[in-house]
Amino acid sequence: VQLQASGGGLVQPGESLRLSCAASGRIFRIDDMGWYRQAPGKQRESVATITSDGDTNYVDSVKGRFSISRDSAENTMYLQMNSLKSDDTAVYYCTADIKTSRIDLSRPYWGQGTQVTVSS
Repeated sequence: VQLQASGGGLVQPGESLRLSCAASGRIFRIDDMGWYRQAPGKQRESVATITSDGDTNYVDSVKGRFSISRDSAENTMYLQMNSLKSDDTAVYYCTADIKTSRIDLSRPYWGQGTQVTVSS
């Protein structure tokens, strides 16, 4: 199983980016998915999560600006980031709890990270 994150880049404050995370490989079922980020010198933090039922949760600092979604048919998750601020600069990682067969337990997988830089 692999998670491939993409969509990062360099933008100015106030602009938008859309991150994507595509899961591939031997997938029986994907449960919770989420985006984390890690800024230089800081601990990794949870940014947004989404359950298989579509319930979402956000860290307070991104509420009203970021939106997480998923396309279960395509095993893909998105993070729409609007009104970006310099504090949003970080490496963004995607994660998903995945069952690889009917009898296996669901376990977390991580993508490789994509850099988001917000700077004027």
